Amino acid sequence: MVCVNKIILNDTPSLVVTTVFIQALMTVLLVHLSALLRPTRFQLPHLSLQTCISLAPVMLGDVAGFTLNAFCLREVDSTVYQVARGLALPFTILVSALSTRTPPSRGVLLCAGIVTAGFLLGVTPPPADGQGVRKTNINLLGVVYGLLASLSVAVQAVLIKRSLPYVKGSALQLAYWRNLGSAVVLLLFMLARGEVGELRSLLARGWEWKTFVYGNLLTGVVGFMICLAGTLSVKVTSPVTHMFASAGRSVLQVLLGVGWLGEGMGLQRVLSLGVILGGTGGYTWVMSLPKEEVGREEGGDVEKQLLGRREEQGEEGEGR
Repeated sequence: MVCVNKIILNDTPSLVVTTVFIQALMTVLLVHLSALLRPTRFQLPHLSLQTCISLAPVMLGDVAGFTLNAFCLREVDSTVYQVARGLALPFTILVSALSTRTPPSRGVLLCAGIVTAGFLLGVTPPPADGQGVRKTNINLLGVVYGLLASLSVAVQAVLIKRSLPYVKGSALQLAYWRNLGSAVVLLLFMLARGEVGELRSLLARGWEWKTFVYGNLLTGVVGFMICLAGTLSVKVTSPVTHMFASAGRSVLQVLLGVGWLGEGMGLQRVLSLGVILGGTGGYTWVMSLPKEEVGREEGGDVEKQLLGRREEQGEEGEGR
């Protein structure tokens, strides 16, 4: 999806908000289509002002995340863009710790540091060549957008977790509310930026619109599935786990950017990918340890209970 969005933004850099608006609107329409085709399985939420007010933070968070990520992707290559996901990890750990008042373990902090170091390694300007020239495709504005996008994504992961009770835990209904509210706000933002007039101007100049239209249709469908998957991921796991899964997905997006868009990838980027995968794998291992220990403790308790029951049965048998 990142690669397709990059192609769209390269083709129409002045229609950033319009692109995000279309993708949010596509998700709303696809939820309606799902409810129409499978009414017993998918039900549209009942629109109420109280629910809208309760979900306003998560909807505004989506608007911030959508637009900041899009502006960041417009300014930098898709491989450099992944710094936003890397920086989202420590932000998510911080926000989760503050919201739950539970400090993360040292293992989680170590893995987060490894993943973040991998992303930073991938976007650090390479050493100067023999003539003292540094060849880099990173600009300051793109980095600023990435930092802000990282913070918004981190806050959004926690907001999704807190918003699920307002829709009875339904990922589909929350996806509907999030994208419906985002579409309304993005439409106003699009009008304020004058992108409707820009769109008319492009059409009047004989603009080749196929890349824009077909690209947005594709990303709209994929975005709908990612929205559902992301909501379910936060629902059944945790915001931090969701961010680590996103970090692993970002590696695949980098590879697509290199193979599809022809973006450069030297030894520095290869090392970056290795560090990211190492940190993600390390996190999976760290998170599996407590579960195994709990499982052993629970297993021991069960054995003690069974042994106690057998002893009781033996005593009853002797009494008889």
